[in-house]
Amino acid sequence: MRIMAVFAHPDDEIGCIGTLAKHAARGDEVMLVWTTLGELASQFGDAPHEEVTRVRREHGAWVAEKIGAFHHFFDMGDSRMTGGRDEALQLARLYAQFRPDAVVTWSDDHPHPDHRMTAKIAFDAITLARIPKILNEEGGGVPMAPAPDLGDAGAADSGEDVRRLQAWREPVRFYQYHAPASPYPEVFTDISDTAEVAADVMAYYQAFYKWALTREQFLATRAAAGRLCGAKYAERFTLKASHLPARDFLH
Repeated sequence: MRIMAVFAHPDDEIGCIGTLAKHAARGDEVMLVWTTLGELASQFGDAPHEEVTRVRREHGAWVAEKIGAFHHFFDMGDSRMTGGRDEALQLARLYAQFRPDAVVTWSDDHPHPDHRMTAKIAFDAITLARIPKILNEEGGGVPMAPAPDLGDAGAADSGEDVRRLQAWREPVRFYQYHAPASPYPEVFTDISDTAEVAADVMAYYQAFYKWALTREQFLATRAAAGRLCGAKYAERFTLKASHLPARDFLH
């Protein structure tokens, strides 16, 4: 199984990091993707863009290594995303390389525009990745940043012309952070075995941002989700589908 987590800024992934770590631990291929570098964080002050870029890429690499995932950054502009076709097409080409079975992203109604736009293009890219003439359209073949090394997975090599990408037409399950107003079914993942890893990632960002949130408070939020589904710790999502599949029995 391949899972791609698509978020706007480094640290957005904290809401699903236990789930991603759990999948990576069982041998699934996981990729963390950020649509921006999160370069407008006030913690950087007047640091030059080159320094901000370096630090943000270090953040992403640290988290990916911590959970055993691939990672990829786009530079769509912190708080400048539009949710337009060009942004979705960039992501669709990465879908065509990584070939995800599931995508995890923000909810559709988050107050931050980058979060909403990231959710929008993550969903739009599923369709764009299915259409060869769009993936390979003339004038759209700008080489991407180095592709992840997926071994025998058939991904494009670094520097390869992306116009040669093959469409990805398999079903993609689309998970989003839970939102109370969402009309979609809820899904919980039991992260009892990876909650401490998730707390480590939170603490890593907490040291940078100087959040007031403590490790104990973070774990308490996961315990609260766990009480809703019979787990010690859990993470909560919605699945963008009209109905969940039929079950054989009520168990």
